[in-house]
Amino acid sequence: MADPIPLDDLLEQERSLVFTRFDNETAIALGLDILARGRARGLPITVDVSRAGQQLFHAALAGTAADNDRWVERKSAVVYRFGHSSLYVGELCRQQGLSFEAKFLVDPRTYAAHGGAFPITVKDVGLVGVVTVSGLPQRDDHALVVEALAEFLSR
Repeated sequence: MADPIPLDDLLEQERSLVFTRFDNETAIALGLDILARGRARGLPITVDVSRAGQQLFHAALAGTAADNDRWVERKSAVVYRFGHSSLYVGELCRQQGLSFEAKFLVDPRTYAAHGGAFPITVKDVGLVGVVTVSGLPQRDDHALVVEALAEFLSR
């Protein structure tokens, strides 16, 4: 089993990776940015960006399958329901010694608390959407999203 991730570190990522505005063009640009990272590294990833439940960007690179689309939906559902990254929610449960499904009484066909989905937050507004990567081990999915968001927001 992997070492626990400090929950405060995950919350700090969420506090610091905040947009001043987020529209369709921003979603597409963010999705293309993550897709380009995946292509450059030869990663088998599916990338998805949504706002208020509307899918604004979705693309899948070689090596992915329809299963990755279902993972995207289930991980994104965690962020929309709990307002935190899917890795944070899953890690919170693991550190408490509970399964996500048992702690929150959720259907695993609808929710997956595995890393890769991250809240899109707008300053003075709150949660407006989700950016999700699926295809890698969960910590790697999460790390790719965080890396891309940090660089995207610094431009």
